[in-house]
Amino acid sequence: MSQLSSPDSSIQSFLNFLIISEGLSRNTVLAYQKDLQLFHYWLIESGLSCFSEVTEEHIEAFMLSLKGERKESSNVRLLSALKRFYQWGGGNNLFELDPTLLFKLPKIPKSIPTVISEKQVENLLVQPDVMSVLGLRDRAILELMYASGLRVSEVVELSFEQLNLSAGLVQVTGKGSKERIVPIGELAIEWLERYLTESRPKLVKNRWISALFLSRIGRQMTRQTLWHRVKNLAFDAGIKSKISPHTLRHAFATHLINHGADLRTVQLLLGHSDLSTTQIYTYVAKERLHQIHQQHHPRS
Repeated sequence: MSQLSSPDSSIQSFLNFLIISEGLSRNTVLAYQKDLQLFHYWLIESGLSCFSEVTEEHIEAFMLSLKGERKESSNVRLLSALKRFYQWGGGNNLFELDPTLLFKLPKIPKSIPTVISEKQVENLLVQPDVMSVLGLRDRAILELMYASGLRVSEVVELSFEQLNLSAGLVQVTGKGSKERIVPIGELAIEWLERYLTESRPKLVKNRWISALFLSRIGRQMTRQTLWHRVKNLAFDAGIKSKISPHTLRHAFATHLINHGADLRTVQLLLGHSDLSTTQIYTYVAKERLHQIHQQHHPRS
């Protein structure tokens, strides 16, 4: 990961710590960078010359200045960044006092993901034209995503070597560079095998590229390209629900729970560090069952 520019050397040192010691993803570190730079500029406008001069009153005034200007979740992340920054600075003898110490992070209600039904998933999976090179690639991607619950970023980052079709496993590098092994089903294996033998050679031609899924010009697919393809195919499938890059990941988790999988197993498969993150799918599954009951039971 390249060096991140910053208007203050202590911010730069902190960001490097997050990258090297904490193993945070580039997107997370960039979000922290923007938050801390915003705070840094506010300090300059307030006549403060360095972070060590900041008091609890400054933190409170800064957070109040953002009320109504940004999403509440963004402000919570910003406060979290400040708390983490000052904790790190105190541990490295940069600051004598931590002005964020008494500030508590408010709990933001977790949004309920939109989950498409099993029938809608089936309709989505059959949309690609598997007689074409790119259509066969798209079918293999969709089957893999639904079979494994991988994030879009994890799919595009997959290398050829991370796939073990004979064992029915895929090695995934997730958030924070954490690795996990995820099993995939027979149908996903069949479509991946077809992609590898019929489609990928035509995309890669005579070059060696480690990326598993390739664009039309034979390069690693981007997250944007993959998301664009899923969105278009969902439209073709007549899915009117709000689609997100995690649509198949949400469906994977919810449908597993619907069929009796325990939360701990789903947590491991998804690569969640906290079980509470996985528990949202239990709520989604119960809501879906309630809707089905109301729709079909004669006395509902």
